Amino acid sequence: MSLYLVTGAAGFIGSSLVHALLARGEQVRGIDNFETGQRENIQDVLSRVDFREASILDPEAMQVACRGVDYVLHQAAIPSVPKSVADPAHSNRVNVEGTMNVLLAARDAGVKRVVYAASSSAYGDTPTLPKREDMTPMPLSPYAVAKLAGEMYMKVFYGVYGLPTVCLRYFNIFGPRQDPTSQYSAVLAKFITLMLRGERPTIYGDGTQSRDFNYIENAVTANLLAATAPEKDVAGETFNIATGNRYDLNQTVALLRPLTGYSGEVAYAAERKGDIKHSLADISRAQQKLGYHPDVTFEEGLRRTVAWYRAEEAAKQKELAASS
Repeated sequence: MSLYLVTGAAGFIGSSLVHALLARGEQVRGIDNFETGQRENIQDVLSRVDFREASILDPEAMQVACRGVDYVLHQAAIPSVPKSVADPAHSNRVNVEGTMNVLLAARDAGVKRVVYAASSSAYGDTPTLPKREDMTPMPLSPYAVAKLAGEMYMKVFYGVYGLPTVCLRYFNIFGPRQDPTSQYSAVLAKFITLMLRGERPTIYGDGTQSRDFNYIENAVTANLLAATAPEKDVAGETFNIATGNRYDLNQTVALLRPLTGYSGEVAYAAERKGDIKHSLADISRAQQKLGYHPDVTFEEGLRRTVAWYRAEEAAKQKELAASS
């Protein structure tokens, strides 16, 4: 049994990792300041987690959190392109300075490995598809720049200090526990919750922009593989974590219609600054070096995600009825 520290433990991906690690019988320590994470994401397992409410911007808190830890799964971030455009300074503080605090604490504590949530936004809008890890980065937003800087620090901390690190470039992860309530929320979480309520979703652009959408279970599996894969194969390296397939937003809405029962129209609005047009990953390196395989397809992931949001809405309605 190993001790894993999950930063951003109450977030969408972090909480999914916490649940998966506990299901495997691992010891879990979590840290989150609830700036973007939600307590309800881990409420059902809090009694089984060594949880600390703190920010990765607090160096002392990170030093304490890393003591005795075997593996760090670093998910904490301000995970939004539009938010970074609106407030680039805060995005940089959390995503760069916070990552530095995590690395310093992990180094000083003798952690075996740090797995970092990198982003496919590093590729920018270069026309070449699929995206390969050896392509020159072309970030288009402050968020993309900050996440890429974190990647560079991961590589440097392995090369200079011998701290084994692995960077996972996530491509459009979706699934249960993703927050649909913010204007900055990920597109599938917003589409699904709106369509289940019979409300019109909005596509920014003409809907032909495409994404390599990846169900959360695949990303969780990638993190667990990256933590324990042979150091000689993965340390200091970056891997695309995706499915190797893409769907445009118009296709996605069409797939969601029968799943949600939505028969209304779709609204279209101007493209947002910093958004890219097309995203598609070459996942061959992750397959070869990590043993990664995206077992849950996009269509199956949509079915599972819609079912989860429908059950959540039914539970809320039941609570409201009981309290009235």
